[in-house]
Formats: sequence, C-alpha cells, structure tokens
Amino acid sequence: MRTIRMTVQYDGTDFAGFQVQNERRTVQGVLEEALARVTGQPIRVVGAGRTDAGVHATGQVISFVTGSSLAPETLRRAMNALLPDDVAILDAMIAPEGFNARYSARSRIYRYTVWNAEVRSAMRQRYTFHWRQFLDAELMDQAIKRLVGRRDFAAFSTASYGRERPGNTVRSLFRAHCWREGAAVCLELGADAFLPHMVRNIVGTLLLVGMHQATPETMVEILASGDRRRAGVTAPAKGLCLTHVQYV
Repeated sequence: MRTIRMTVQYDGTDFAGFQVQNERRTVQGVLEEALARVTGQPIRVVGAGRTDAGVHATGQVISFVTGSSLAPETLRRAMNALLPDDVAILDAMIAPEGFNARYSARSRIYRYTVWNAEVRSAMRQRYTFHWRQFLDAELMDQAIKRLVGRRDFAAFSTASYGRERPGNTVRSLFRAHCWREGAAVCLELGADAFLPHMVRNIVGTLLLVGMHQATPETMVEILASGDRRRAGVTAPAKGLCLTHVQYV
C-alpha cells in the first residue's frame, strides 16, 4: 500500500463543498469516483481543507492510500482525463507513510477577492464578491494586521461553533494582508487552521472599516469580545479561494 499526495485546483461554484454528502455534488465525491474508475478500487480521499459550498481552490492538497501500482504521474493523467472541467489535478507524488493531507498540514493560506467597482465584472463574477461602494484598502490592511498572533477567534467563527466548542476557538494567524489591484481588493490570511466561516466573517467586518464605518481598533474590540453578533456579515463564498497548504 502506498500513500499518494496530489495538488488539486477547482472552481467551487457548482459544488456543495469539498466533503462528500449524500446525493449532492462535491469535490471529494468526483475525485473518489475518478479514482475508483482508474484503479478499480474504492478509495477514500482526505483533503487539507474542507471548503464550503462555492469556495474555490488553487492549492488544495489531497491524500489517499492505494494498493494500485500505477505511477503517480499516470494516476494524475488518467484522473484528469475523467474529471469534469471544473476540477484538475496539478501534480501527484508518493508521500511518506502516515502522511495525511489534513492532519499533517502546518498551515493554510486563503485569499478573498472583492470586485470594488460600480459595474460588476462579467469575467470574474464567479470568483469575486461585487461591492459598489469605494473601499479604503490601506485602512483595511491596518485593521487586518491587528489580528495577527495566537488569539481566540470565536467572534469571527459561526456562533454555534463557539457554543459547542468553548475554548477550542484559538488559532495562530501569521499572515494578514489587504491590498488593491485595480478594481480588485484582495485579502490574504494565513493560519495554522481556520474556524468555520472565519475568513468570510473577517472580510464582512473589514468591509465596514473600508467604508469608514468602523476603525482598525474596532476589529480588536470585536476580537476581544468573543461575540459573533458584534462582527460583520458573512461575506459570500464565491470570493474565497484556498491557495496554499504548508507541510514540514
């Protein structure tokens, strides 16, 4: 038996998320279906990030154990020939015994993109959140940097997660950056792990800062409160993309 590691890219628009769900189209589901056809064996795939419905990935990592003797590159080519157009295997390799795409990961990086213009972008509609009112990206950058460190992010998770797992909402945020590229306002967050909806809730709160309806200090106050009700709305999934997973 061998452990195979692959990097996967996908457009999450038409998926109900990464994780397998009964009678719903998921990224894990189409990957496992392709693997079964290539190897003739049922194989369970593990993903580094359980992205929600509508969330995209350019650097998702998966792993699986197989008794197939096919070379990783052969598996990659065969799977890409069978996978739908909105999923692609970028690379494949043999991983060390015991490697697990989720539990072996040391950190993950997500990017969120807001299309900040009067008119929406027809070309980027599937991958950006359209926001008409002008956003102050420099002030948003000042605010998001206040969150760096090992902190309790309960205020930026789902309310139910905080209630069900008290004390388990501490994460280490090591990267936080916001910048403008023309009409696009981009936000990048890197952490050891993320809480449910954490990035999207941070983005929803930062929009208030970008419109000068809140200050960078407000982000710190919300974080310290631990109260989800004080944070902004949950930004739509379509602007979010898992870009990188770091291992040792």
